[in-house]
Amino acid sequence: MITCFMFGKYTTEALKEITPDRTMKAVILIEELGGRVTSMYALLGEQDLVFIVDFPDINQALKTSVALSNLIGIPFTTSPAVTVEEFDAMMAEL
Repeated sequence: MITCFMFGKYTTEALKEITPDRTMKAVILIEELGGRVTSMYALLGEQDLVFIVDFPDINQALKTSVALSNLIGIPFTTSPAVTVEEFDAMMAEL
């Protein structure tokens, strides 16, 4: 499994349709595509949302990012992440 941060930015149209039902549809889609939502946050600043999601692989993460944008009208930027401990271990190999 890989962990990804999915950053979303509301469009004008997407803002008009904020509902718990749409959020649930997003979670269901993520799960149907093999992901598991760890947490979801609304943000202030450059991005409006962040979903922290575990995926089986990068292909499922990419597929989900596009499918989610199509479903709920919010563009997502998806970034794979590793823990600092994993990063330190990788860098020790250099």
